[in-house]
Amino acid sequence: MELGGLGLLLLVVLLGLLLLFARSRSAARGRLPPGPRPLPLLGNLLQMDRQGLLKSFLALRDKYGPVYTVYLGPRPVVVLCGLDAVKEALVDKAEEFSGRGKISIIDKIFQGYGVAFSNGQRWKTLRRFSLATLRDFGMGKRSIEERIQEEAQCLVEEIHKTEGELVDPTFFFNSVTSNIICSIVFGNRFDYRDKMFLTLLSIFNETFTLMSSPWGQLFELFSGIMKYLPGVHRRVHSNLEYVNNFITQRVESNKKSLDPNSPRDFIDCFLIRMDKEKETLGSEFHMRNLVLTTQSLFFAGTETSSTTLRYSFLLMLKYPQVAEKVQEEIDQVIGQDRPPGLEDRTRMPYTDAVIHEIQRFSDLLPLGVPHIVTQDTHFRGYFLPKGTDVYPLLSSVLHDPRHFKRPDSFDPGHFLDARGNFKKSEAFLPFSTGKRICLGESIARMELFLFFTTVLQNFSLASPVAPEDIDLTPRESGIGKVAPPYQLRFLPR
Repeated sequence: MELGGLGLLLLVVLLGLLLLFARSRSAARGRLPPGPRPLPLLGNLLQMDRQGLLKSFLALRDKYGPVYTVYLGPRPVVVLCGLDAVKEALVDKAEEFSGRGKISIIDKIFQGYGVAFSNGQRWKTLRRFSLATLRDFGMGKRSIEERIQEEAQCLVEEIHKTEGELVDPTFFFNSVTSNIICSIVFGNRFDYRDKMFLTLLSIFNETFTLMSSPWGQLFELFSGIMKYLPGVHRRVHSNLEYVNNFITQRVESNKKSLDPNSPRDFIDCFLIRMDKEKETLGSEFHMRNLVLTTQSLFFAGTETSSTTLRYSFLLMLKYPQVAEKVQEEIDQVIGQDRPPGLEDRTRMPYTDAVIHEIQRFSDLLPLGVPHIVTQDTHFRGYFLPKGTDVYPLLSSVLHDPRHFKRPDSFDPGHFLDARGNFKKSEAFLPFSTGKRICLGESIARMELFLFFTTVLQNFSLASPVAPEDIDLTPRESGIGKVAPPYQLRFLPR
């Protein structure tokens, strides 16, 4: 293309973006909550901190209050900060705020399909089916507890093989959490040396890191332009396509041996429903929703819990006195002759408080997963047109000083009363709240307690770095917080 033609193309693109920006500003002016004045195309880029969206949003909260509008490029986003604002939106106005917004860097893959990123009747249908199927396969029941206990013993065996050598624990925690969701969606666990399994775990780890990187956050601001350029978003897309292809192969394999009277896993259940509704016009039970719902469950069920476990043991290295108190409670309540069970949790208030504080402090999804309002909505005296993007800042809830005395410090006392009994906090929302609360919350809570206590029942932890020198700064902090890399020794007790 000649220079003159390229210049004309750029001019057309620029004018189109200016028109889009002008229309969005016109629609929202005088209706959305206050916020910094945006620039054409750039939005509030100049108000963004180089350390990322979270720090930028918290600084804007200090200036504009708990509900404000920020422009990510030409797109207005309403940000909700603190427990009161988040619960008022997601609980008190649950239906109006139940829409799912886009995460730009993965939108090319999902495009509104699958249970995690769909809306309207599609989402309601897929969520209802997914919840029912997860329960059928043991979610919230004794059967899934036994499965987690079995996997925990497999983890202990693998750790023993390290013979006290320095290791990066990422592999262990990815494997054990992934095997639980794999047993539900694929009907089997994987050997820890399975090459395909290791490849998938590596892809999930890399994808979550790239999504949370500075590039991932910048892409959220300017995806309309950046999607045409080289960058890590292309790697994210290829990673998720690889997982889609793996799932598609599993679906085809399941089809060949499917017994409608005896479903083996989530995929079988979906295929049976697909067959029942094959003549139903507009049915949501089709291949695309099957693959993307399975990917959503597989990814979330692997990466979120494993990242929390990585933070768990890094924090135990940083605060060895906390690990010692947990082990004392394990010895008193459980001993060494049997594995931990969920019934132990009510008799272990300190351990329960530590796990809650790990989740609060690690703050895994600080921005929350984006929402949109499903209809024109009045909120706190403002008017949010249908389709307005909303970020419920979960980090601002988990660090709300009105509910946690030392919000920026790791302190299990946040979940203990004066007598040392466990106490709940209404600001403990790591799984979000409202209609879009995490599908797998109950499984994740089981995993964290059973894996955490089983490891500390069998091993003490040692680090080559002195506790006071251990750095808790996340490797990345964007859409998610990625635990920093570290090594430790697991020493048999």
